Amino acid sequence: MTEGPNAQGLSRKHLLEAIDASLQRLGTDYVDLYQIHRFDYETPIAETLEALHDIVRAGKARYIGASSMFAWQFMKMLATSDAHGWTRFASMQNHYNLVYREEEREMLPLCREEGIGVIPWSPLARGFLSGNRTRGDRQADTVRSKTDEYARELYCSDTDFTIAERVVSLAERRGVKPTQVALAWLLAKPGVTSPIVGASKLAHLDDAVAAAGMRLTSDEQALLEEPYRPLAVLGHS
Repeated sequence: MTEGPNAQGLSRKHLLEAIDASLQRLGTDYVDLYQIHRFDYETPIAETLEALHDIVRAGKARYIGASSMFAWQFMKMLATSDAHGWTRFASMQNHYNLVYREEEREMLPLCREEGIGVIPWSPLARGFLSGNRTRGDRQADTVRSKTDEYARELYCSDTDFTIAERVVSLAERRGVKPTQVALAWLLAKPGVTSPIVGASKLAHLDDAVAAAGMRLTSDEQALLEEPYRPLAVLGHS
């Protein structure tokens, strides 16, 4: 949050200070879900988990969640919580969408096995699957597209564009928005609870709601998935 030594990571000091600061900003006594952001390689797991347990016991959070990390790291944290009788993670906020599916290898099966809710971030690949990107002009006419360097590190390969083009083609045949197709695909994946949708316009919320009622056929899902090729791990930092 700042450049200070105690304003980052998952130390007990930072977690306790951060939840109090959040409650003050929100003007509430508690939050329903308090999530850590990434895995902290510098802080002992037990220190983090005990602090999170104390936050729940104090009534400042109802549940706790985790975010992008390797499946073995997440399982180690779950096992540590179980060993001490501490509060378990209820959710995993991971990087998952049509053009980044590496989570299907280990993280999603783990979450299904352990009863963890999956709430993917970047379900539209930071706008890449919105139907406004082309191979010839790789930036949409939006401020975010023109300034989001991180998105260009994650997406923009030829395979990504092939998948995005199939999303647009299917949306045209269905008479819906490309965003609805991409979200409907994600919502149909086993274990996914709800994608985290970023909306800058009211219409974006309408599209997301419409996607919840859309069902893709097995042939349509296969059409969207077929071009995908394995990738290096992305989004853990």
